[in-house]
Amino acid sequence: MARFRFELEHVLDLRKRQERDAQIAFSAIDRERAALESQIRGYQRTIVGFKRDLRVALAGERAGDGEPGAPVTLHDVRSQAGASLMVMGKAQAAVIQLAAVHKRLDAAREALLEAARARKAVEMLRERRYEQWKRAMNRREAAELDDLATMRAGREEFPGAAR
Repeated sequence: MARFRFELEHVLDLRKRQERDAQIAFSAIDRERAALESQIRGYQRTIVGFKRDLRVALAGERAGDGEPGAPVTLHDVRSQAGASLMVMGKAQAAVIQLAAVHKRLDAAREALLEAARARKAVEMLRERRYEQWKRAMNRREAAELDDLATMRAGREEFPGAAR
């Protein structure tokens, strides 16, 4: 029996490769986004910790246990505030990077959707061509069966004429 052969199979393979490449690019950018978000959360935890430590130190307590601690000097407060500002600056820079990554992620998502649409279009064409081929094969087979039935009927009606 004849086999279906899609003449644009190489185009379909190309579209599948393009979609896979777009998926890889999207996932790489998404990993970058996740790493930046994790980094920002870490900065936020550090800033909260600095504020807590400063509050405890200014209250004159030792490690938040309510017991009197060492006296707080202006140098201690200044270095604590400086460290906190440094981490805040890093967090702000990471937020700016994250905004740029989100733009790239949106562009990569759009490219992935476009690649998927292009692949699906060729797959739909392939399905349509396959259905057309299948209908043509069924018609051809029906015509051959009709011819065979006609020849058999002719032989039965005129037994000596077929030789």
